[in-house]
Amino acid sequence: MSTRLVVVHPDAAVLAEAAAARLLTRLLDVQSVRSPAHVVLTGGTVGIRTLAAAAASPLRSAVDWSGVHLWWGDERFLPAGDPDRNETQAREALLDDLVATGALPEVNIHRMPARGDAPSEAATPEEAAAAYADELAQHSEVGTTPHFDVLLLGMGPDGHVASLFPEHHALEAPGYTVGVHGSPKPPPERVSLTFAAIGRADEVWVVAAGGEKAEQAAAALADGPVTQVPAVRAVGRHRTLWLVDAAAASARD
Repeated sequence: MSTRLVVVHPDAAVLAEAAAARLLTRLLDVQSVRSPAHVVLTGGTVGIRTLAAAAASPLRSAVDWSGVHLWWGDERFLPAGDPDRNETQAREALLDDLVATGALPEVNIHRMPARGDAPSEAATPEEAAAAYADELAQHSEVGTTPHFDVLLLGMGPDGHVASLFPEHHALEAPGYTVGVHGSPKPPPERVSLTFAAIGRADEVWVVAAGGEKAEQAAAALADGPVTQVPAVRAVGRHRTLWLVDAAAASARD
């Protein structure tokens, strides 16, 4: 049975530091019993600050990064290297340094295809999503998704997670990935994991900061309708953590 826990930190800076320490510790715990570990990363301000905090943490060197595979919950369908891509920001915060030092093999970074990649793979968001689904299946024993140990998600002020927005067709997309058009947040074209993929993670961590997210955080934690608050369906198989700052928690009863 899945459990849900809400952890409130005083501000966004402390939240990012604490989330980084929690993530590195979780990787060490997983690696004590099996390898590889699979982690799904998120973008957004707090998500990238968490990776930057991990880069500076003394725990970083204790992790066997050769046994860690990194994935993304969603991506903006932009050219490779675009500064707005989650991958680009994650590389600058942590991943490029891990690769440069030889700790993390480049092949362990599973980026979502970018606009302008080989036409057979990513001419459209749908083709990018299909290519990513294939890559997920290649690292799964049952042809679905890998065994995600931790899946990180940010939450927008509208309650969206990954690129699954309120009242959007992607909320009920079949399969494990979906091409997104008409995103209310630019850019309009994206690639996202679906709720079916998110729900296969052992642990889902929703990381959110800021008073502008308080009402939707409270609604999600009160099990509001998924069409209005998609974050309500961000649930892990064994545990769901809401890691928030005091401002984001301010509307809770």
